[in-house]
Amino acid sequence: MDSLYDLHAQIAVNRTMGARREEYLDYMTFRENRRPLFTEIFGPLLQLKPEWAAQGATPEELDLSAFRYRAPLLGGVPVNTGWLGGQEPVILEETEDTVIGIDHRGRRVKLCKQAATLPLPLEYPVKTMDDWLRLKPHYEFSEARFTEGWEQIAREHRAAGRVVTVGIPGAFWEPRELLGDEALCLAFYEQPELVHDILDTIGETVFRVLERVTRTVQVDHLIAGEDLAGKNGPLLGPHHMREFLVPYYRRVWDLLAERGARLFSVDSDGNVEAIIPELLAGGVNVLYPNEPAAGMDIVRLREQYGTRLAFQGGIDKHVLRRSREEIVAELEYKVPPMVRTGGCVLGLDHRIPNGTPLESYRFYVEKAWEIMEREAQAL
Repeated sequence: MDSLYDLHAQIAVNRTMGARREEYLDYMTFRENRRPLFTEIFGPLLQLKPEWAAQGATPEELDLSAFRYRAPLLGGVPVNTGWLGGQEPVILEETEDTVIGIDHRGRRVKLCKQAATLPLPLEYPVKTMDDWLRLKPHYEFSEARFTEGWEQIAREHRAAGRVVTVGIPGAFWEPRELLGDEALCLAFYEQPELVHDILDTIGETVFRVLERVTRTVQVDHLIAGEDLAGKNGPLLGPHHMREFLVPYYRRVWDLLAERGARLFSVDSDGNVEAIIPELLAGGVNVLYPNEPAAGMDIVRLREQYGTRLAFQGGIDKHVLRRSREEIVAELEYKVPPMVRTGGCVLGLDHRIPNGTPLESYRFYVEKAWEIMEREAQAL
């Protein structure tokens, strides 16, 4: 391997798009419901492409371009709102199964080549306020955060009918990258001033970058990755959401919403039901990927939250390794209410699992469209 991230590039996909900006924004904000949307959010897990190749998949099936999806045209504004600078990642040692390296934050990391595409930290750089202060300049505002030609790129997205997106560091995700899960959860109680300073610093940079961006360009969709929950629930409760995360979200979202943004999506695996009210309070109105194995049920959540919350994903990825009858049952439960109510880009709740037969995936896509088109005729 030449890079710590070579394996991640191997699972890249080429999804078909098709929904232009206004249609998508109206659909996801429940203003109009003309045609359903369906996609693959993340693509396959690492070993699936070789499995499918052995089962006779075409090159187009391996990169998913053969499959019929209908997803929004997206265009990101090339500005940096998170970590800036640092060192070039390097590989220290490599075996048949693992890679040990140093990432751009200077952390020692390990990649298990047979099971993952992104390396996991073996250590974290922040334990005290002094540790944070040494790294703080990487999160402070500078002109280097604006890629040359960013305004022209954003305007081209808009002219092409793409949804103009910006990404921001997750308010849980980014401190976790510095402290680790356990230390961050303890820091909410034992070092709240440290967590506040991290989020205040990142939040100020995000605000300054996006304040400039939105003076020039219409931003449509704000995106934050969090992964702040497991199967049994979130890693922080409503109290800490209100104290730490909601103010960070709210400051940014108020700026963007005032200047015309319409969607704020958060990506979190696991079961986040206990903190959905706090996410809504922060301005979040799109949630994904909604994992059924963790208890996330988009049909029930739609009944509970109505048009306050849109979805992406929500279809149980594990059902693809079961019988065709079980695939149909999952689709018949999820697809009709989502097509009828709108505000949902239907798709698997995460990457396509290893062990998914190619024929089952073909069947799943065909059956999903059959049900979507049947239901859409009644709209």
